[in-house]
Amino acid sequence: MKKKFVYNPKTLSYERVRRTWGERVLRGLIFIAPTITLGIILAFFIARRIDSPRETRLRQENEFYKAQLDKMTQDLELITKALDEMEKRDRAIYRVAFNAEAFPEELRRMGVGGSEKYKELEGKKYSELLIATNKKIDEVERRLYAQSLSLQELSEIALDKEARLASIPAIQPVRNKDMTRVASGYGWRIDPVYKTRRMHWGMDFTAPVGTEVYSTGDGVVEELEIKSWGYGKSIVIDHGYGYKTRYAHLSAFKVKKGDKVKRGDLIGLIGNSGKSTGPHLHYEVEHNGQKINPVGYYHGDLSPEEYEQMIQLSNNALNAFD
Repeated sequence: MKKKFVYNPKTLSYERVRRTWGERVLRGLIFIAPTITLGIILAFFIARRIDSPRETRLRQENEFYKAQLDKMTQDLELITKALDEMEKRDRAIYRVAFNAEAFPEELRRMGVGGSEKYKELEGKKYSELLIATNKKIDEVERRLYAQSLSLQELSEIALDKEARLASIPAIQPVRNKDMTRVASGYGWRIDPVYKTRRMHWGMDFTAPVGTEVYSTGDGVVEELEIKSWGYGKSIVIDHGYGYKTRYAHLSAFKVKKGDKVKRGDLIGLIGNSGKSTGPHLHYEVEHNGQKINPVGYYHGDLSPEEYEQMIQLSNNALNAFD
């Protein structure tokens, strides 16, 4: 260190300047202050730009959760599009096919709660995204539940439709190969006994005694009648849905009262019992208590040509066998 001298006019000589410790410390501080200040500034900027291990971990976790939320949002969009298509098919195809009433739209669009439901998600780093995602999840859950109710209803309708279709009288009670001819159809005919014009409430199928007679639809045997006049031996089947059928002038029964039968099951044999002038089956169809023309219910086993021939034969037959 260089020595410093100062001139003393009193002693007319140069004297060595000696600094105190305080002056030395202050001088040192003044000298290094810029360096310290620069260091502090550099440290501040470095600290701002370089994360600590904990901060790095938290930042990585935030980025991961943000990516997961973004993916969840994309998945929800795909689910929403699938739901849109399902609801469209529900309205425009399924319900039309089953002739079902429209599903109440208010059940699909009903609210799922106010803003209080998402209060706890506020004040977070990604609050806006979190709240929007949760609202979308709630909406999808609600619509899925509503759609499940709609599909359950359609399933029940479909099962009922299947049972209804199986129950409707839809075939001839006598097979074509066993039948001689259609003797008479539904309508006004000449009574074979009284020779007067009377209403004939069914169709007559002529065939030999003992020819097999089949149930024309699913149902339950409601009655087995045995009369010396009128229908003679006859079977009444209740098919449900307002339908009943009668098979009259039989020679024998092949079922008992209360039996469940399927379409095409053997139920009896053709005869000549009751008010009958020859072996035949008198067949009637009743719907909601009204006797109707059976000719409209043979679509299950006749070709269009056979059906047209059946109509012509039944219309041209002026006499009834009963």
